[in-house]
Formats: sequence, C-alpha cells, structure tokens
Amino acid sequence: MKNKRLVLAGRPEGLLIKQTDFRLEEVELPTLKEGEFLIKVLFLSVAPVMKFYMQDGAGIEAPLQFGETMRGRGVGEVIESKNADFEIGDIVQGKCGWQEYKICDGTPYHMMYKVKQRSLPYSTALGVLGMTGFTSYFGLYHVGKLKADDNVLVSAATGGVGSNVGNLAKIKGARAVGLASTDEKCRLLTEKLGYHGAINYKKENVGERIDHFFPEGIDLYFDNVGAEILDIALSKIRRYARVVLCGRISQYEKQQDNSEYALKNWHKLGLNRAQMNGFFIYDFEDQFDMAEKEIAQWISEGKLTYQEDMLEGLENMPTALNRLFEGKNKGKQLVKIANT
Repeated sequence: MKNKRLVLAGRPEGLLIKQTDFRLEEVELPTLKEGEFLIKVLFLSVAPVMKFYMQDGAGIEAPLQFGETMRGRGVGEVIESKNADFEIGDIVQGKCGWQEYKICDGTPYHMMYKVKQRSLPYSTALGVLGMTGFTSYFGLYHVGKLKADDNVLVSAATGGVGSNVGNLAKIKGARAVGLASTDEKCRLLTEKLGYHGAINYKKENVGERIDHFFPEGIDLYFDNVGAEILDIALSKIRRYARVVLCGRISQYEKQQDNSEYALKNWHKLGLNRAQMNGFFIYDFEDQFDMAEKEIAQWISEGKLTYQEDMLEGLENMPTALNRLFEGKNKGKQLVKIANT
C-alpha cells in the first residue's frame, strides 16, 4: 500500500505558513510488526500550536526536522491489526500526523483513544467530542468554576473551543457574550451557538459593549487571544472573577520577535480578589470518558449545537492551518482525508 504524507520542507516566517513549507510525498507502507496496527485516517484537525511544532516544538515536543511528517491529531479506522487492544473496525483518535495512513504501536506517546460515542459523525472526535470540546468543558467548568448566573465573556468565540463555550455556559444557567471578527460570525454566535450576545471587535468599542451586556462586570472571562482584548476584559472583572487562559493566538507571531503585548490591567486581579489560571488539557485525561458521554448526551437532547468548518484533501492542510491565523474559520477547523 502507498501512503501520502506532508513532510516539513521549510520553517514558517511571519504570520502565515507557505505551501513550500511542506512537501507531499508518496511512500510504501511497511509490513506491520507485532503490537502494531494500521489506521486509515478519515479526518485531520488543525490548531494554532502546530505552527510552533514547525519552529521549535512549542515546548511540548522535539522540534520537527526537515523530512519528518507534520504532526497533528486525527481520527481514523483501524483496518489491520497485530495489537490485541485494537481491533479491525475500531474508530480511534490520536496523533496521526498529516498523512493518509498511520502505523501505531499503541504506546502512550501516540495518545490513541477509542471513540465510544458512535452515533455522531466521526469528525466530532476531533472537535466537540475530542480535545477541543474537552478544552471547552474542563476550561469552563473545572478551571473557570462556572456558576449559575455568571456573566461570561469569551474571545475568539467562533473558534473551535469558543464555539462550544456559549452552550456549555447556558446549560449551567450562565449568560455568555462572545467576541468575533465579523457580523456573520456574531449572528452565528447568537442564532446557533448559545450566546446571549455578541461583540464585533473589529467594528465596535469592546469596552463599551461589555458595559452594555454586563454593567455589573464580568464573573468569568474565557480567553483565547491574549493581548489587548485580555487587557480590556481585566478592566471589567468584578470581585472574585475567574480568568481562564486557554489560548493567545493574537500573540503567536509576536512571540517570535520578543514583542509580546504587556498587560496594563493585571492589578485588577488583586484589587478584585480574582484568579487567573492557565491549564493543560491532558491533566484531565482520567475524566475524558465522562466528558465525552455528557457532551454527547447534551447534543442528543438539543442542548448543545456544534460547529465544524470542513475542507477536503490532504493537500489543503496548510490552507486549513492558515485559516486559523486569518480568522476565517467558523467553528472547529477540520480537513476530510478519506470517506468513512
């Protein structure tokens, strides 16, 4: 069997990656060894951190070397197995890389999880029922300690993580307002994704609009962007507020040239006896099954509506990754690699 894969051919410079940063290869798949299994990749996910895999490993992995398959999570079907723990027909999600087939030995490094909720499209294992959804769930409920009647502000609210937070807040009796870059995205937030209100940060005065929705202040800010928006949110927090640091996509380019934004309103945390916490999603790994089951139940009950943004074809992975930095994605950005 032949396997097509995208390998690293150049280091990204500037905000966007280039098609020439990758090379499409076709290679022969080796015969499976004992303990290995072969996955046909169905969908691949993109996340902002992938750009750092190409540069320095993001502080998580060893830097990707030229000629190595680009890293990334995927969901696929086991089509051949010499591993007793994985059977033909199993649907799994984990570190698949940017390729059509993945040979895996089942060791913890690959983070392969069996997809148990089979009534929904398999793509959801990379979005609302995968690490993206779990990040929304644990970030809001466990790190943010969401309470009923909380005033919740969410940045990048139509992104993969943010697109789940509005409904998750609503389910628990809280009221969420999301920030987005276009009027179309703002309508998506209020008409489909459970948000009480929306702010177009490109056109509107963000501080004034926060005051409009939450005149008494913010109880919980779920931050996906950092920088100026985080600073404005800090100026609006009320006593005992919680700030969840989930992402900082606005600073990813500036981090490379040491010109990151310096917060001005950090003192508001002490003044309001507030908390600001970061988190690592795999710290909650022992609770993933519980979260998957509960989120799937809410989807089946119509309480949670998810949003996917789908491209097709392995060759479109670089385009899909750039869409995150261009603000073009609406919901979880995915690429379909093969038919189910």
